[in-house]
Amino acid sequence: MAFSAVAGTFDYALSLSCGVICRHFQKMKCPRCNTLCEEGQQFCLRCNANVEEEIEPGSLKDVTYDLGRSGAAEDTLPMDSSSDEEDFHDASDQFLDLKLGEDEDTCQRAQVDGLEVEPAQQMEAAVEELSSPGEITVHYVGSDSVSLSWLPFDPAWRYKLTYSCYTQREILSIQGSNSTDVEGLYPGTEYTFSITSVTGDRNHRASVTMSMYTKPVPPEKIKIDHVSSESVSLSWDKRVGVPEACLVTCSCDGEDVQKITTESNTLTFSSLSPGVKYSFHVSMVLKNGTQSKSAVTYVRTKTHLESLLLDLGLEKHYTEKLALSTVLQIDEKTVTDEPAQTLSALPWTFLKRLMMVNVTARSVKCTSSGGEESCDASFCNIELDLESLVDNMDSSNVVNPLDIVTALFLCSNGFLQQEMVLKMSMCQFSVPLLLPNCDTKQCMLMLWAMRDIVKKFRPHSLADPRGFVEDRIVLSDLPMVSFVRLGECSLSKSQILNKLLSNPQQYHDTFVHHDMECGDSPRRISNGLVEISWYLPSGKKNIDIFGEPVAVTNLRGDISSFETQYSFLCSTSAAVFVFFDNLDNKYKLLTSQHTKAQLFLVGNPQSKSFSIDALKKTAAELNLKKSNIILKTKQMNDADFVKNLRNTVDEVIKSSYSKMPLEQMAEVAHELGILVDEDCQECQIAKQNADAITSKINDTPQYKESQLPLQGQVWKELARLEKEECRLRKAGEMNIETYKSELQAEKRQLREQQRRYDISEAMTCFIHAISSTGLERSYFLKWMRMNLDNLSRKNLSGLRELYKEKSQNSSETKEEIAYLDRQISNSSLGTEHFLREMGQLYESAVLLSETEESRQQLQHLPRLCAELLLDGFPLELVDGDASNIPLRWVSDVLHQLNVLVQPKNKILVVTVLGVQSTGKSTLLNTMFGVQFAVSSGRCTRGAFMLLIKVKEDFKNELNCDFVVIIDTEGLKSPELAQLDDSFEHDNELATLVVGLSDVTIINIAMENSTEMKDILQIVVHAFLRMKEVGKKPKCQFVHQNVADVSAHDKNMRDRKMLLEQLNEMTQAAASMENKEGNKIFTDVMEYNPETGNWYIPGLWHGNPPMAPVNAGYSESVYEFKKNMIEVLEKCEASGNNITEFLEWTKSLWNAVKYENFIFSFRNSLVADAYMKLCTEFHKWEWSFKKHMYTWVTNAETRISNFGTITVKSEASDMNDLIGKLKNKALFELSKWEKTILDNLTKYYEQTEGNVHLVEGYREVFSNSAKSLRREMENSVLNQLEAAAEIRQGMNNLDTIKNTHTARLEESVLGLIDQCRKSKSEKSDQELERDFNQMWNETVQKLSFPGLKKKNIFGKIFCQLRSNMYQKGSPVNEMIARVKLEHSGKEPFKVASNGFLRKVKRWLHFDQHTQKTQLMADNLIETCRQFVMEKVERETDFHDNYILEILHMIEERLKASKDLETDVLFEVSLKLHICGAAAREFQQMHDHFIEVNDPRRCLDLYKDKYCSDFKDLFNERDQCQKKAEEFTCLCLRPAVEESVAHSLGPDIVDEMLTGKNALQFSTRAFFQYSILKHLLSEFNFESYDSYICSYEKFVKNWIFDQIRARFSKGQTMFQLEDKHLKAIVKKIMDAITKAQTKKNINFEKLIQDICTELGDTLVIPKDALSAFMILNNAEQEQFAHCLKTSVEEMEQSLRTKFQEGVDAQRKLEQLRIKPQNVLFKRVFGCGKQCPFCKAPCEAGGEAHTDHCASIHRPQGLGQYRFVYSRKLVTDICSSSVFSEQQFQCYETNEKYHPYKNYRDIFPNWHIPADPSIEASDYWKYVMVKFNNEFAKKYDALPAITPPAWKLITKEQAEKSLKESFSIK
Repeated sequence: MAFSAVAGTFDYALSLSCGVICRHFQKMKCPRCNTLCEEGQQFCLRCNANVEEEIEPGSLKDVTYDLGRSGAAEDTLPMDSSSDEEDFHDASDQFLDLKLGEDEDTCQRAQVDGLEVEPAQQMEAAVEELSSPGEITVHYVGSDSVSLSWLPFDPAWRYKLTYSCYTQREILSIQGSNSTDVEGLYPGTEYTFSITSVTGDRNHRASVTMSMYTKPVPPEKIKIDHVSSESVSLSWDKRVGVPEACLVTCSCDGEDVQKITTESNTLTFSSLSPGVKYSFHVSMVLKNGTQSKSAVTYVRTKTHLESLLLDLGLEKHYTEKLALSTVLQIDEKTVTDEPAQTLSALPWTFLKRLMMVNVTARSVKCTSSGGEESCDASFCNIELDLESLVDNMDSSNVVNPLDIVTALFLCSNGFLQQEMVLKMSMCQFSVPLLLPNCDTKQCMLMLWAMRDIVKKFRPHSLADPRGFVEDRIVLSDLPMVSFVRLGECSLSKSQILNKLLSNPQQYHDTFVHHDMECGDSPRRISNGLVEISWYLPSGKKNIDIFGEPVAVTNLRGDISSFETQYSFLCSTSAAVFVFFDNLDNKYKLLTSQHTKAQLFLVGNPQSKSFSIDALKKTAAELNLKKSNIILKTKQMNDADFVKNLRNTVDEVIKSSYSKMPLEQMAEVAHELGILVDEDCQECQIAKQNADAITSKINDTPQYKESQLPLQGQVWKELARLEKEECRLRKAGEMNIETYKSELQAEKRQLREQQRRYDISEAMTCFIHAISSTGLERSYFLKWMRMNLDNLSRKNLSGLRELYKEKSQNSSETKEEIAYLDRQISNSSLGTEHFLREMGQLYESAVLLSETEESRQQLQHLPRLCAELLLDGFPLELVDGDASNIPLRWVSDVLHQLNVLVQPKNKILVVTVLGVQSTGKSTLLNTMFGVQFAVSSGRCTRGAFMLLIKVKEDFKNELNCDFVVIIDTEGLKSPELAQLDDSFEHDNELATLVVGLSDVTIINIAMENSTEMKDILQIVVHAFLRMKEVGKKPKCQFVHQNVADVSAHDKNMRDRKMLLEQLNEMTQAAASMENKEGNKIFTDVMEYNPETGNWYIPGLWHGNPPMAPVNAGYSESVYEFKKNMIEVLEKCEASGNNITEFLEWTKSLWNAVKYENFIFSFRNSLVADAYMKLCTEFHKWEWSFKKHMYTWVTNAETRISNFGTITVKSEASDMNDLIGKLKNKALFELSKWEKTILDNLTKYYEQTEGNVHLVEGYREVFSNSAKSLRREMENSVLNQLEAAAEIRQGMNNLDTIKNTHTARLEESVLGLIDQCRKSKSEKSDQELERDFNQMWNETVQKLSFPGLKKKNIFGKIFCQLRSNMYQKGSPVNEMIARVKLEHSGKEPFKVASNGFLRKVKRWLHFDQHTQKTQLMADNLIETCRQFVMEKVERETDFHDNYILEILHMIEERLKASKDLETDVLFEVSLKLHICGAAAREFQQMHDHFIEVNDPRRCLDLYKDKYCSDFKDLFNERDQCQKKAEEFTCLCLRPAVEESVAHSLGPDIVDEMLTGKNALQFSTRAFFQYSILKHLLSEFNFESYDSYICSYEKFVKNWIFDQIRARFSKGQTMFQLEDKHLKAIVKKIMDAITKAQTKKNINFEKLIQDICTELGDTLVIPKDALSAFMILNNAEQEQFAHCLKTSVEEMEQSLRTKFQEGVDAQRKLEQLRIKPQNVLFKRVFGCGKQCPFCKAPCEAGGEAHTDHCASIHRPQGLGQYRFVYSRKLVTDICSSSVFSEQQFQCYETNEKYHPYKNYRDIFPNWHIPADPSIEASDYWKYVMVKFNNEFAKKYDALPAITPPAWKLITKEQAEKSLKESFSIK
């Protein structure tokens, strides 16, 4: 708080004489009662004495009260000793607005009241002669400060100023001055000021007191809380001090409108005028009536329109118009039935119902959330509250339906208006003719909005009683009758009109009236609205109200307020009916209009305001007849009155010559200043562009030929050629490839013919027009559609009449009738034909080079079409006229669409199928609001797709960004029934769209149930085919025209029958498709009979054309739509986007063209998914194999070390160890098998990667995993058994060696003792002589039994005989005659008499012999490699080796059973292989015996023993030497062997993960890599080897790839070095660990080291035994030296590895051969195509069906023509769909149809090529090496089609990529 004296602001350093303001903080004792008082307290709370301490000059202390601390005593603090009786003078009533410096006479003064005091006190005062202040003068009053002074003044005295309000109390001490400024006050607050003089002895004297208000200030921050059309709500901030009241004034144009005083800080002004600017002044008013200055704010009330739009939540759409796409997009409201809770929900509820053509659309009302509770409460309330019943109407949440309609039309663009009018017309609602804008006071003629209404009716005046009129309503020449109101009217005009237009038995509310729901709510913006409806006769005189059509309009509101609308109606109507009650002073309005219309007055004499005199006067003025006046008398009820009115209208219609089409009314509107919706610039430009095209159409067929030539016969012929190229039906005996080449040439000619056409004038205009942006393009397309429909309707009506005449005239020829039929079909012309032509222009242009100008000019067309799709226009997917898809055009359009919407490109597809004219399009239109391009007079042909956006907040639920709707032409079309391929056409279409869809709607009309079976058969075939290619669509059956509420229950039997029929058809279709595993319908698709059937009543409620849409139809379709959305939500998240949709479209269409779905369906998505699955499975497979390789290596190491010092003692004997290892092996195998199967399950559970497309392969890969486990189990167990038996065989030998070593050590030690006893110095030569003598003597004493040699030939022969024992006596005789030693020396030759079947033709004999010889050669090579692997190990022979070889032979013979080899061939082959193997194994065994001879082993280490003897004798330090010996003799060989063992799997890893890893990832990629390599190398020998010796070629190629990879760079060294480092680290760790143990001797140290390494290294036993004897090294010193030696060994080996030997030699010496591992991985089953020798690429070992991505000309597979001996050029993929035949060994020389090739080769699936260029690779090879192949195969060169010779190397490589789906 700041204070200052009148003289100015004091400086605190001044003396007290200048006036000091003092503040106290000290604690003090009361001088009277010694009570301790708080700091700042001036009066004792106990005795009221002054406790203030004398203040030192110059000090300043705060005396402000802390209200929080002393507030409790506030009421008890007196200002002086006599305050209890003091009477304060309140001067507030005389408050003046004073300012500092005003004249003294204006100052306010306050006198001291007389005080009643004790005489003693008076005496005391007199004695002391003290004077008290007498008056206070106010010099200035502000909002937060005042300036005061007082008299009398004594400079010697000090004065206390106390001032307070209800929240504040302050005390000032003033000395040396009689004036002060008080600051920091609250504005507008009453303060009490009291001044007391204080004597020198601190006695207080009488005080003077006054009260005053500080100046009030206006409020801050006036806020406008709400503005409506008639009210404004304000609020403002309250200031501290809270004045009594606020005065708020509402002004307009300087005049006060309303003044309100309020104590609140909020206020609402009502009863204001709409759209007016008001100012609001807010000032504070004090108790004394004083008010502050005003705070002002300005606001304009909303107009009635703005207010309603705000309430309805449409305010932003008044400027940014609502679009149709916004209304149609799918959101959460689509599937919710919650009633509107707020006013803003009403328009959306109305639109939602209207789009579903629900006749209850106008009955929308806002229901508050507490409605039900309040309703329940009213029932529970037992008190009778009649007032609440009377005043129960809450109009705050009610809006008149007309206001909602008007608001929506004002906030919508032209296309949404058009759709709304169309749907309202279908519901038989009246539609806006003149739309008012109550803000601008203008109205608009809604001509464009009504353009889309087309009506069919049958007037009674029509000559043909069965004919009908179909016309666009705005062009129809109809009389119009208008109904208006003048003044108030007691008759409900709208209700009477509804009765006028309705049959008694079919009443319908065409116009909204007072008694409808919400119809009685006051209209806020719809007054001035002119609505129009039509009465259209059906031709049935007993039912029709009027015999001729008539338009009926209804003006809302009083014509005196809407003269413009009235004038318009008078100018355009045949008659105007004016409803009135009183015509006083108003009839002049009727006379002022110059109108041709008849005027009729309709009055109600029963109304109190009715005046017969005024009626007479008006009738006279208007010259009205009695018939022009219609009165509803007392004797007349509503029915009679309406009948009377109806008769009058009927007479008007019959007699009227005043007919004006709505289109002409635009001229009248312009004259009256009425706006026309079509006058906008975009609409007019679009109209001109459309008229420029359509005005030139006179003869439609001729126009199409001249202006749209590309889609004519040329396009249809192209479509036919494309299918023939795939189906080859007319090839006959012609060479297939030559025939295809001719077809391609024809296609090129047709395309060339297309290109020769210049772009027509019409197409130039069309492309220019749709290149415009935004609304103009949309207007143009709509104008085009309407103009073309009008033309088609006009042309078709004449043609139909002619057709009718010709049909009735029997003399006419069928040709003429057929010609007329074609003319009717050709007369159909719509926008889709122009868009189709655009597609054909593009298709022919893209065949040109990219630099061609004509191509560049048309490059933008796909983007244009994609933009149209986004705008809601349909794209023609299948051209129904040509039954073809312009694939390049559709592809590029969808690609551009993907670019436009990226990344929001996820889609779900809904398709509808059904019989023609069953209401498919109507169903889609009702469900989604979409309108497909349907040319007038003919149903849809082909298939169209259309996009519907999904709202952002609903995308997560639906998991897509767009829903694609596909509408198809009706199946079983009568138009196509005459064609031979109609069933085929339906089948193609159904298969295509079912394959594309996520949900398929099958639409069945009950009256067409006879056609149902055929349709279902088509659909079942389509579903079955889709299941086979990985899609299982969901299906919903819609049964239309089923009205009964109990339909679902009643039709239970029908549903059961339907399911039975579907099951029968499934079985039949499965049989036809060779997939008989599908027994029931639900096997092929998701279908639940209870939830998958929907019963929908008929569309119309009554008799068209006046029948509204059946409410039951709308509701049933809505329920179906909700269910559909739920079904779509549950669709698997396959990630289906626009790109994948395009891929499906391409591949499905190719499948359709090839007429082959199950075995030939190829799709880049499926191929990609399959490739990913193969890649993943091969990764898991290799992980499994690698793990088991490592595990077996470790297990073999443990077996080899068993029984030596290097093994940890965990098994008692070898059998125990083997048992444990086998159990562990089985555990590892089971664990990895489970891991692979779990991985497979997880893989199929993921949502990405299109895994659902390869669901059919799950079982194949599962079986492959199990097969792999079995294979690995056999291999592992065999290896363990062989290693164990070989180790056991060595045990005796080891014992002998150990005995010899011990004897030798004993002899050496004895020699040392003997030499030392001689005590003579001996030289090294002498010591050596003594050692040699001792060595010879000792060796002579030892025995060397060694290992016994085995007769390996005999053992193998026994195994072979045992194996063949069950094959019969001829076999046993043959074996008995043969000596194994002589077998396998000569090359194996297939004997001609070694087959069951005797082959008669040398050609086939040669074929069969070659195949068998090739198989035998490959098998012999495989077995040779197996033998060499065993030999390279340098171990002993084991019986398991030959058992494995015999198993390999039997497996290969089993796999080659198609060769039909006999048992004698088997014996011959086994003898050959086993003989060769026996020779190798005998040599291996002999070498093993030699190497392990005990005498040889002993002699091997003689020099070492001699050296040790000399060292021991001379007592030399052996640590360094022994460390080097141990490293070189024991560790180094073991390390090198371990590195070599580990290298094989690492090389495989490197090939699978390093550079070029892709080529080994899957079999298909491997094939691609080989073929690409062959193409780059391009020499005949390589191709010959690849085709004729496929297995050998692949093995060599893989080996070459590995060698090339590891011959360069440091890759091999890096792998070796990695293992070397790991092993050396383990050795170092073992040495360190052994050092830490307290070993009792050197031998224990070595044993600990070897034990630690026992699982990793196989230390040579002989070397270790030799090292362990004659050793005197000190342990610590030895360990240190050993580490140094190991480091030196590491460096030495690293150098050796780096310098390296030949990579090929290393690869050949590896224990695990990487080339063999990779070969098994990519070679697969090794089967080749029976016709062309293409290898099988199927994934998984357990596959049963063989397939190849790319097939070749059959001549490359050695096929030649029987008589000409020329090589065959046909390609399998073409041949199997031709009518040709083949013969071969397998057919028994008999001819067999290619189409039935599976009868002969049941395991082969040969697909149709997905594109014509798929085999260009092999065509190129065939052409280039034609002569070479002919020479090789002993045939004549093939006659290759000319087109083949044009293929380049680049094209061949491109086709290779396409075939293997390489991006």
